[in-house]
Amino acid sequence: MRSRFVDLGTVGVDDGFRRPLAAVHFAAEAAEEPAGSLAPQLTVPMATDGQAGFTELWETTGPVTAGRYAGLRYSHDGEHLFCAGRIAPAPRYSEAVRQAYGEAFRLMESLGFPYAFRMWNFVSGINDSNADGVEVYRDFCIGRAEAVDRWATDGVMPAATGVGARGGGIAFCLLASRSVRPVHLENPGQVPAYHYPPEHGPRSPSFARATYLAGPDGAPGHLYVSGTASIRGHRTVHEGDLDRQVACTLENIDRVVGRDNLAAHGVPGGYSPADLRTVKVYVRHAGDLERVRRLCRDAFSPEADIAFFNVDICRADLLVEIEGIIVETEKHRD
Repeated sequence: MRSRFVDLGTVGVDDGFRRPLAAVHFAAEAAEEPAGSLAPQLTVPMATDGQAGFTELWETTGPVTAGRYAGLRYSHDGEHLFCAGRIAPAPRYSEAVRQAYGEAFRLMESLGFPYAFRMWNFVSGINDSNADGVEVYRDFCIGRAEAVDRWATDGVMPAATGVGARGGGIAFCLLASRSVRPVHLENPGQVPAYHYPPEHGPRSPSFARATYLAGPDGAPGHLYVSGTASIRGHRTVHEGDLDRQVACTLENIDRVVGRDNLAAHGVPGGYSPADLRTVKVYVRHAGDLERVRRLCRDAFSPEADIAFFNVDICRADLLVEIEGIIVETEKHRD
């Protein structure tokens, strides 16, 4: 299974080698899934007016089975499950999030994909207040944590991203595996998000800093890096300083995927930000985009696909957040 960035609206063609598993369209406006689509298609309003947007296309080599379940769309290739859903705009979200995530966990259970390894959450008005005066992101975290309490009985949290969207309520998607148990990674310089103190909300965010998933039958493994920002311990650092926040974010990624941290988690190899592919960079202020582009140009490989978004981030004092995927290579396993 792999993902790549393609032109907006592309859903892929089954050429007998690569088959479309799912498509996430990052567009200017939310849209319902086209009637009759085979693979799940989730459209998220993340592009600003005038931007062309793009599609993240997930592909696989195996036969694909697709379906619907309790308002969710899903597809799988026998080893990897993709699941997507949407929660309509509402005055408060925690109950709807708990229900939607609960249905996603039930789907995983019923289809026999017990291991969630990557989640994405695109939350409209993420830093706004809900009808009760609670920040929308904290409201979301309550519902997600309640679902995790019920269904993730081993307490394992996968890699995840939670960022702002430009309308449309909450869109979310996740990946799960059938036979390969993922390894969830933490950053030794950060408090695990699910152990944050109460000052960050009634319920802590439910995610790991990264997740490693070995490839089935000797295929290359993948390292999924969560949305990462300028946080040390559990607090934001370098408030208001874009360059230092970007530098701290890259240092956090480097620390998570570096050889020492991987070895501490029993994962082979060692990487750096330059090994990231299909990178997404979320930038709070439109005026900072070009500066962040220049900084990222120096940090990432020319071979990386990099997408930039002008959206809000889960904390009002964070200016940038970065995520990506690393594909395992023999060179780095040595």
